[in-house]
This record gives sequence, structure tokens and C-alpha cells, in this order.
Amino acid sequence: MDILQVSGIALTGAVLAVVLKYKKPPLAMLLSIFVGVTIFLLVLGKIGSIIDILRQISYRAEISSFYLGLLLKIIGIAYIADFIAQVCRDADQGAIAVKVELAAKVMVLMLAVPIVVAVLQALLRLIP
Repeated sequence: MDILQVSGIALTGAVLAVVLKYKKPPLAMLLSIFVGVTIFLLVLGKIGSIIDILRQISYRAEISSFYLGLLLKIIGIAYIADFIAQVCRDADQGAIAVKVELAAKVMVLMLAVPIVVAVLQALLRLIP
């Protein structure tokens, strides 16, 4: 899956959605969501190889898998929340999109606390 294929799917879906928007708006919305989910699932396969590379790097750097797991969860929350917020905006539900983004920020902050604590503890060990 390369960017040309993703672009082709996106462009085809966008043109069809614009055509359907005036005749059957609910169908256009479903098409838009379907195209978005399809692209998301196609790109999901690439994420697996990125995770493997990050695992190898963290193993070599002797970084705890706990912190790598937190980092991957944070990245996942950010991508999923952004995707859902964009779907909400496409459905003219900007208020819901803002709530999704707020919830994601709170979740990321919750997950980041152990990382911040570990960094601060490492800094305190360096200070005599």
C-alpha cells in the first residue's frame, strides 16, 4: 500500500461523496466513513513493522517495555481520536469532535504521568 493507492481511494471516495451529497446525504456520509475506515485499515498493516522497529531499538537501548507500551498507547490514542474527530466534523458534529479531542488529551496526560515521573527521578539522581 503506497501513497498513490491511498490517494486514489481517497479521491474516488471524495468525488463519489460530493456527487451523493446532494441526492442522498446519509449515503454520502456512510461512504465517507467507509473510505476513511478502509484507508485506516490499510495503513494499520504498516504500523506493525514500525512497532517491531521500536521494540528492537528499545531492547538495544535497554528501555523498559513498560515505557514503550505507554508510548504506543499514547500514539494510538492520538491517531484514533484524530480520526474519529475528523469523522465527527465531516458529519457536521464539531461539538462532539471537540469532546473526543478533549477526552484523548486527558487520556494521554494520564498515560504520560509515569513517563514524566521516571524522567524527573532520573534527573534527581543526576543532581548531587
